[in-house]
Amino acid sequence: MSETPFHQYPFYTPRFWHGMKPLAWFRLLREGRFRISPSRVGIVIGVTIATPFNTIMGGLQKIIFRRRLREAELHGTPVFIIGHWRSGTTLLHELMVRDERLSSPSTFQCFAPAHFLATEWFFRRFANWLLPGKRPMDNMAAGWDRPQEDEFALLTMGLPSPYRRIAFPNEGPVDIEYLSFEGVDETAIDHWLKSLRRFLLNVSVATGRPLVIKSPTHTGRIAYLAREFPEAKFIHISRDPRSLFPSTCRLWKGLDEVQALQKPNNEAIEPYVLECLEKMYAAFHQQRESVSPDRLIDIRYEDLTADPVGTLRNIYQTLRLSDFDAVEPTIQTWAETEHKDYKTNQHQLAPEADELIRSRWASYFERYGYV
Repeated sequence: MSETPFHQYPFYTPRFWHGMKPLAWFRLLREGRFRISPSRVGIVIGVTIATPFNTIMGGLQKIIFRRRLREAELHGTPVFIIGHWRSGTTLLHELMVRDERLSSPSTFQCFAPAHFLATEWFFRRFANWLLPGKRPMDNMAAGWDRPQEDEFALLTMGLPSPYRRIAFPNEGPVDIEYLSFEGVDETAIDHWLKSLRRFLLNVSVATGRPLVIKSPTHTGRIAYLAREFPEAKFIHISRDPRSLFPSTCRLWKGLDEVQALQKPNNEAIEPYVLECLEKMYAAFHQQRESVSPDRLIDIRYEDLTADPVGTLRNIYQTLRLSDFDAVEPTIQTWAETEHKDYKTNQHQLAPEADELIRSRWASYFERYGYV
């Protein structure tokens, strides 16, 4: 597979780990057996210095926002966008939050879940220069205010997450059971869900609007999320696996290159991508049967990019979110301007890779109509 170069990620740009508190940071290092590459020592030093700041500011936030946090509630119906990585979840997320009646966890809120209520204003106003203009793996814009995956907040909070693999990618998968909760103790699941709720409540304090929440990792957790958030709606997006596979391999390589604490060798990327889809979709297809049909809609990436206005209208009407007419001009303008200028990365899938995914992901090909 030929690949376009990754966008540059400056050395001074904060990594996921900079938002951790000391204990969560130490546990991450210990579980990675401190196998840090010499070229990544600077990142480790920077994070170690930053972690006490997160503890101090987190304590300050609790004092300043005590009453508001105690009275926090979710405003309206939360909407979860789910689907495999690189299936268009980010694009759909960005489009839906163009509706000013909706909101989402921001990049800074997911980066600094312990204290964003007290500090986000400063970083948005004075520290946008810390982030690159685009994400390393694609042409989507980056910025503290951009909508972001809540899974990164859970990672930063020290909760179990498959994303912990990114810190030490050469050591193999981590917390892969948390893609489906299969085999995870009910007490641990409850703690994880309550931690997610607490983070979303904090975000609601900041936004005061209904939340659109997006994380591919939630795909195989849908029954648990539906139980924890009884009013929640779900949008599942699929994409041609012949694009999903190379694009996801590139995603992990890009994240590992800029975020990892060791120089990645990329030796196990393809098996990992294959296994993750199998695990999360086996769980999704089983769990979705317990979710009422009026709470879940399936769409395709190809339809979203071909007709964003029509696809969004269908989502709003099917899930009964709100009046789509109010936001249609905004989506139409995006389709006629930014959408036309956006360029996706081009991938070439080798014949042996095509044969492999057709075999391993046969049920996905068949269920979502890709031939």
